[in-house]
Amino acid sequence: MKELEDKVAIVTGASSGIGRTTVELFAGAGAVVIAADIHDEQGQHLADELAQKDCTCTFVHADISKESDVEAMIHLALSQYGRLDILFNNAGIEGDQAPTAEATIDNWERVIAINLKGVFLGMKHGIQVMLRNGGGSIINNASVAGLVGFPGIPAYCASKGGVIQLTRTAALEYATQGIRVNCLCPGVIDTPMVERFTHDNPDAVAQLKQMEPLGRFGRPQEVAELALFLASDRSSFITGAIIPVDGGFVAR
Repeated sequence: MKELEDKVAIVTGASSGIGRTTVELFAGAGAVVIAADIHDEQGQHLADELAQKDCTCTFVHADISKESDVEAMIHLALSQYGRLDILFNNAGIEGDQAPTAEATIDNWERVIAINLKGVFLGMKHGIQVMLRNGGGSIINNASVAGLVGFPGIPAYCASKGGVIQLTRTAALEYATQGIRVNCLCPGVIDTPMVERFTHDNPDAVAQLKQMEPLGRFGRPQEVAELALFLASDRSSFITGAIIPVDGGFVAR
């Protein structure tokens, strides 16, 4: 029996990077997966690819900064599959780069709305369903930027720090009700977000790699494998954990 057999999972930010790889892993482990994203063509293509591999994956358009979209996403799990066992709050954006005093209000509000409010909305509505199931596993994707400062991205750092504290709070609130809540803090992972952040500038890429004790970028698979572990019963005694996946970055 596959380790996520008979489980229903939602993954946000599912169309690329860590989200896409996690959808593939969850589906391969036997889960029914709802892949949520704003990028419809990429998301539907992923669902179609998995269907050809005899996996069950449904794509849903969802802007997680909008409560109505999050409610519809959760409702889809209930209406089609009758339950929700796993929620990976993965969607996020890096926003514009600027020092704190020069950062725009528009960028601040957009980053906070997606990265922090979006995770809160997923947890708020996902937990209600999981309580009816008798439990579940929530995995929130934060960042090492929630653990240490990064000049030039104040909204991103604040949003990811908020995700970490939301994780700890919910883990304590629902520990005796069968819901585990954990948080991943990826370092520099080879994803489209990093490509946008560096603008594919070789010097910027080299500088980021030099900051990593392992001397390279992480791979989406290396984060997704941990998400799979936290989604499974193998991690049944782990909740409230804030786990760097960063090649040793925060160990400096």
